[in-house]
Amino acid sequence: MTKDKSIYIKNIYYMLSYAFQVLKQTNCDSVSAEDFEQVQVLFAAILTKGVSQQLKRGLYREYITRNETLSVMRGELDLQETIQNRIQRKTRLACEFDELSETNLFNQILKTTIHYLVRDDGVDAERKAALKKVLVFFDGIDLLQPSEIQRVRLHYQRNNKNYEMLMNICYFVLDGMLQTTEKGDYKMAAFSDEHMARLYEKFILEYYRQRYSYLTEAKVAQAKWDLVGETSESMIRFLPVMQTDISLRLGDKMLIIDAKYYGRTLQQQYDKYTLHSGNVYQIFTYVKNQDKDNTGNVAGLLLYAKTDEAITPDCMFNMGGNQIGAKTLDLNVDFKVISAQRDKIAEDFFGAQVA
Repeated sequence: MTKDKSIYIKNIYYMLSYAFQVLKQTNCDSVSAEDFEQVQVLFAAILTKGVSQQLKRGLYREYITRNETLSVMRGELDLQETIQNRIQRKTRLACEFDELSETNLFNQILKTTIHYLVRDDGVDAERKAALKKVLVFFDGIDLLQPSEIQRVRLHYQRNNKNYEMLMNICYFVLDGMLQTTEKGDYKMAAFSDEHMARLYEKFILEYYRQRYSYLTEAKVAQAKWDLVGETSESMIRFLPVMQTDISLRLGDKMLIIDAKYYGRTLQQQYDKYTLHSGNVYQIFTYVKNQDKDNTGNVAGLLLYAKTDEAITPDCMFNMGGNQIGAKTLDLNVDFKVISAQRDKIAEDFFGAQVA
């Protein structure tokens, strides 16, 4: 398997499969059997499969407002424009009406992403040919400048829910096109640490959510500050939000996981290697405020993605009655080994086997 940013590219596919479960529900699953030399080839394969599947359902359409001069009435009459036509002895009516159109931000992002992947030197000729076959169905849909795309404008509902995974793949591609050639053409850079950090968090959460269905909860949650006495809302708003990456609960036992994807997992001072102090203080604060009754049933874990460092953290401590520590998840091995590593974390704390 080929690596990108020291992570096996095939493992990036598996991580995407858990993060965006729709990959498993479509014929994209056949992608898992393939080998990829570049991460953009992986994205090209997923988009080809995913868009082909969407084309069978039909591209998502939205209502847009159109203004046209027609021989018959349609929608609402633009009275001022119609009067102007009469003055010019034109018998046609100026109408304003809503029409379903495939020209919308979702399809524009898809077309733009495919357009640039076709022009990326890292994508092989076979993948480019497959992308061109689906691109012809986007004729008439405008291209966008990648730097001008506003993802916050994307809103999902029942009719376009299938686009969510495709839009996230497009985001990884377009946001990664940080390099340009002398001609000003875009070229996809390597899969960035920022992208991997976001994917890493979602991957771990969805793995436990899907594989450990017997857990009482597996979610992103906020730990509340353990405040004594009455405190007004106007004062509480000054406290920072304690947003956990992953909160797992089974009955009265809770494990808070903070997923960390760094280039360096340890900080060094002289010859001493230690955990990042900010990370330890953060997870300690989450745990102690969550376990306000001091039951010891809440634990905290810093789960680092393994780097090429010689020393990697694997330690647990009893801090004031709560188990708090750090472990390392190796993403550079076969996916079955990755699964076994995460299973052991859940089994060590909850004492339960995977469903």
